[in-house]
Amino acid sequence: MRSTTEVLESLETSVERYLAELRKLDMDSLHRKQSEEEWSIGQMYVHLIQSALFMQLHNIEQCLSSKDSTLNSDEKKTELGRQVFELGQFPPVPVKVPASPQYTPQPPESKESLSEGLHMVVERMRNTEPLLHQASENNKILHPRLGALNAQEWFLLIEMHYRHHFLQLNRLISNLEMYTREGDGMYL
Repeated sequence: MRSTTEVLESLETSVERYLAELRKLDMDSLHRKQSEEEWSIGQMYVHLIQSALFMQLHNIEQCLSSKDSTLNSDEKKTELGRQVFELGQFPPVPVKVPASPQYTPQPPESKESLSEGLHMVVERMRNTEPLLHQASENNKILHPRLGALNAQEWFLLIEMHYRHHFLQLNRLISNLEMYTREGDGMYL
């Protein structure tokens, strides 16, 4: 398993790539969807920010703040969870989740809000990383697909999640570029 310092550095590199792509896009491009079932590029950015801030980092804080070593201590990872952490990445396949108000991200309000959100994730990760050695490995919070994860695993998950979504970003940008080559719309 990689060190938390390496994970933080990798996340910072990923965020720089997301920011570089964001600078190339206008709001129309961020909101454009290929279909009703597909997220826009902007929704994908919102998903990355919100899942890190409101689920993953929140769960790290829960693991860190609990003095109770029985916080899901007997729970284990699922088979998928074991595979993800052994490989250090998600399988390179899209995850399909039915559209729902609680899961489908809203379109972004502005490019600035996305940039600020990405910077906020990095800042929270930087502040959290030095605290991870304090967390009991037995303090675990359940992930819906991966099973019971401790604070360090939730931390690693954020970086893996950001890398995983590069596949989606590349596909959405490619689709956007095909659309703009047909003469309607603007990418750069």
